[in-house]
Amino acid sequence: MIRKAAEYGNDSIKMLKDEERVRLRPSVIFGSDGAEGCEHSIFEIISNSIDEAREGFGDVIEITRHRDDSVTVADHGRGIPVDYNTVEKKYNWELVFCELYAGGKYDNNDGGSFTFSLGLNGLGLCSTQYASEYMDVLIHRDDTRYTLRFEKGRNVGGLSRLPAPGHPTGTVIKWRPDREVFTDVSVTADFYRDTLKRQAIVNAGLRFVFTDEPSGTTEEFYYGRGVADYIAELAAGKSLTEPVLWEGRARGRDREDKPEYDVKFETAFCFSNDNAAVFYFHNSSWLEHGGSPDKAARGAFVSAVDAYIKNAGLYKKDEKKIVYADIEDSLILVVSSFSTVTSYENQTKKSITNRFIQETLSEFLKKQLTIYFIENKADADKIAAQTLVNKRSREQAEKARTAIKKKLTGSIDLQNRVEKFVNCRTKDLTRREIYIVEGDSALGACKLARDAEFQAIMPVRGKILNCLKADYDKIFASDIITDLIRVLGCGVEVKAKHNKDLNSFDLSKLNWSKVIICTDADVDGFQIRALILTMFYRLVPTLIDEGKVFIAESPLYEITSGKKTFFAFTEREKAQITARLAKYSIQRSKGLGENEPDMMWRTTMNPETRRLLAVLPGDMYKARTMFDVLLGDNLKARKAYIEEFGHLYIDLSELS
Repeated sequence: MIRKAAEYGNDSIKMLKDEERVRLRPSVIFGSDGAEGCEHSIFEIISNSIDEAREGFGDVIEITRHRDDSVTVADHGRGIPVDYNTVEKKYNWELVFCELYAGGKYDNNDGGSFTFSLGLNGLGLCSTQYASEYMDVLIHRDDTRYTLRFEKGRNVGGLSRLPAPGHPTGTVIKWRPDREVFTDVSVTADFYRDTLKRQAIVNAGLRFVFTDEPSGTTEEFYYGRGVADYIAELAAGKSLTEPVLWEGRARGRDREDKPEYDVKFETAFCFSNDNAAVFYFHNSSWLEHGGSPDKAARGAFVSAVDAYIKNAGLYKKDEKKIVYADIEDSLILVVSSFSTVTSYENQTKKSITNRFIQETLSEFLKKQLTIYFIENKADADKIAAQTLVNKRSREQAEKARTAIKKKLTGSIDLQNRVEKFVNCRTKDLTRREIYIVEGDSALGACKLARDAEFQAIMPVRGKILNCLKADYDKIFASDIITDLIRVLGCGVEVKAKHNKDLNSFDLSKLNWSKVIICTDADVDGFQIRALILTMFYRLVPTLIDEGKVFIAESPLYEITSGKKTFFAFTEREKAQITARLAKYSIQRSKGLGENEPDMMWRTTMNPETRRLLAVLPGDMYKARTMFDVLLGDNLKARKAYIEEFGHLYIDLSELS
């Protein structure tokens, strides 16, 4: 029953106060009330310590992830001011920990206490305190030791102080994110590692020490030369060109009526045919969604590389110009910018919108790239050639994608029939199963033997393409493979760089509860089975992971004793059956196409009596290795495997 809404009157308007502003609506500040929001709250505390270090106060920050999901961040900065503020008529600890939009970073464009800071809005520390189950604070400054405690956003016990003459300054904050605020407070160690590594990259010389209590490990993140060291790490032994580092400064404004502000930036890049990575940071915050620096880099690189290709006459006649994706496919780029005025998209700081930063960085990169191409012609030629390779591969992939999507889309009905596919009657997906069989003769036998209510049949014509070795263009040019994919109905999983847009996989669209591979029990049959499995492994591995793929076992021997017939699926079963019979005859089982319908039903298709082997993912590394050895390009490994294990697969009875 839907509850009727209360009357909307003058007393309906309410105002959240104090900690309620965050505890009841955490996603407004942190972008989410889930794990991502909790992660952002943790970064708010770390970023305050980073701001101190960037101003020259402390060069080590220690972060501890405790077993109970609490966190400790310790720095060696100046220590947060906590005593009475004569201007605001309140204690500074009340302003910093209990008032939103209170902080010391509003005048950073006018010679304040911080120049280039992560924190700008006076929200992070207070909002994290409000969102905590508890927060304990230890501060050393002015030869005094200060302590504070908060519980669920409220201070407990006021400010405590003890003399601490000569003690180094700094701040230690320990808190536990509150499960009443966040739906998930179990932040992984990987979040800390990723975050601290990024901060070490853009804060040269600042050391981060991360202790993870659950695993009992301690790690350090440190880049002495910052961005320069990181670009060298990314490019290590794999780059087309040597890493280049540029630095610049500027002063300007976003609009005529807006104040001027300072910007400084460093950009490092190289090109690679083996790796690609692009990162943007502003005031050391990772700009996951880019914004102004991303727009600047895109425009500058396209403009400079396109101009070089044109001037060098490398475009073919009537060829379209490059786009940024063609450059990005081989670009390793890190841009780290700082400004005294920053327009973040929101409090999560994943994108900035400063117009001046975009314009000045774009002009700087265009100029530097033009000079670089003139002074480094060999590298410029490599960049141009690789960009054109990427462009032409992309265009070829787009043409193939258009053609392939036409082949793979469409429902299986009378107007869009797959050749020789035999459907079943039921629409109940929990019952429908499809037999993939070997050739027309097996199709005929299985068609006569099946239960047409829920069993469909799809024949494959001969040995299908080895999908492990072929590229996607060749794979999807195969009618057998595209017909199989259309019959399955779930699309394909494609992750290759230039073909990832072909990915159309959706498990919910699978037309079958079971996909059963049914081939003859001989060498040719086993090879066809392996090739079909290879196709699944390459194009729809999730079907294997989800336990949808099966192999129908065919009997090896038909044993007759009087009017009774027995079927043996292994040599051991043959021995067991014949041991209890006085008189019998043995016949090697025929191919599927030669079997009588009654036998096919009993041995291969009847759910009550058939034998199905589930194809399970198991150890995916071992499976991948075996596929590569037996069906890949590693001829040396395949030869070694045959020499060592080949004797196990020889049927000696056929040689005698």
